[in-house]
Amino acid sequence: MSSALVWELIKNNNSFLVKRDGLQLSSEPSNLTNKHSFKYSGLANEKSVAIQAAPRGVKVTTKKAKKANSPAKSVNSVVIAKGRRQTAKSVANLIARSKYRPDLLPAALARASAVISSQQPVKAKNLRPAKGVRAEKKAL
Repeated sequence: MSSALVWELIKNNNSFLVKRDGLQLSSEPSNLTNKHSFKYSGLANEKSVAIQAAPRGVKVTTKKAKKANSPAKSVNSVVIAKGRRQTAKSVANLIARSKYRPDLLPAALARASAVISSQQPVKAKNLRPAKGVRAEKKAL
């Protein structure tokens, strides 16, 4: 089935569609920006990219267009457990330089960066001791 036909069938009603406050968003696992549009839809496009958090690093999943009729074989997953810059370079190599979906590169890099940021531990803030006349009065 063609991508355009699939999009026409699912664009108004599907289980991932979220309509709220005049916006149409999508909660598909392979939608990088969560915008409800044909470009970012992982259901309608034969080639799509999903970036998710892994226990250590980032999991990049791509769909194989030629294996669309066998769902178990149609998914290729790679876990990238590197630093922020190395992960960005690896994601860029997987998506744009291999000519998979170069139009999704900015969204994929943003999603990978957000996933890595969410995995960083929160630093404890060092509160410096209060100085001055008011601080001395408050301490008493």
